[in-house]
Amino acid sequence: MRRFATVPSLLCMGLAAYLAFWPVPVRPVAWRAPENPGYTGSFAQNSRLAGLERIDLEGRSGPEDATVGPNGLIYTATHGGEILRIGDDGRVTVFAQTHGRPLGMEFGPDGTLYIADAYRGLLAVDPEGRVTLRAARTDSGSPILYANDVAIGSDGVVYFSDASTRFGAQEHGGTLAASVLDLVEHSANGRVLAFDPRSGTTSVFAEGLTFANGVAVTSAGDALLVVETGAYRVWRFPTDGGPGRVVLDNLPGFPDNLNATGGGTFWLGLISPRNTIMDSLSAMPFLRRVVMRLPEVMRPAPTRYGFILRIDAQGAVLETFQDPSGDYALTTGAITLHDGGILVTSLTEPRLGLLRNKVSE
Repeated sequence: MRRFATVPSLLCMGLAAYLAFWPVPVRPVAWRAPENPGYTGSFAQNSRLAGLERIDLEGRSGPEDATVGPNGLIYTATHGGEILRIGDDGRVTVFAQTHGRPLGMEFGPDGTLYIADAYRGLLAVDPEGRVTLRAARTDSGSPILYANDVAIGSDGVVYFSDASTRFGAQEHGGTLAASVLDLVEHSANGRVLAFDPRSGTTSVFAEGLTFANGVAVTSAGDALLVVETGAYRVWRFPTDGGPGRVVLDNLPGFPDNLNATGGGTFWLGLISPRNTIMDSLSAMPFLRRVVMRLPEVMRPAPTRYGFILRIDAQGAVLETFQDPSGDYALTTGAITLHDGGILVTSLTEPRLGLLRNKVSE
């Protein structure tokens, strides 16, 4: 009996050794997550995002970002690398193929579409749909591993985030898987880069961010707003190179894209509510490593909850649109259409969401 009794003990010892010592790619850093405000105050729960109209992408998915072109048509990205163009009649056509994973996008003043492609770097697409790689490394030779969002300054400089210099999106199983690794590690290795089309140079504009994400230039062109997803906040950096400051802090979810509305305000998407367990383990690096040794179904994952908000250039929350049911979820952000409608984007959905004339004055 004693010999058989040792089997469960050995199994328990083996499991404990696995959870304590099995190699994982993350090297977690201790930090202190701020207390989650929840859906209260400026973030009080509502259902204004429920009942979205849908624009079908005809079998594609993952419209992470969208923009309106000089021709007034909608352009959006997909998981398969396609850039889709949506006509006034709703007809969907393929405008370009990046052969990567396009995320943020914005048109330049000359009609060039700049794309932050998580697998390839900064791309430029001409009006004929021809794709050119503009930056895969910085001028110092540092590789761009996770290009995420893009914004264009009044002087033509293209700002784009490199979410993680530790966990490349392609190398680590895709954008979502790589983002989880970076957020669990919390080593503040993200950055914002600046590409100058005139000189072809790519330099570091800001660094030391935990998963650098959405970027947007203020209407005056004097500042760049930057989302720091892992710290639940938004920064404001002067475009002249001065020090940045946090203008919106302690959000109740993981902030993603930023897009200017054209009226001096910005759309910000919350892709998921915060994870209570991971917040509670923020100061416990060892236990965060243990979490990454658990089966994948037990690891942190996004929660389906639709949420976009509109802020001003100083970070003040003006209004929120939410869908607690999660019918349209993993919301990355939104753009304002010429007719005043709100086009809502998502990391995973097979359709774009559409709200008509819902912005408060």
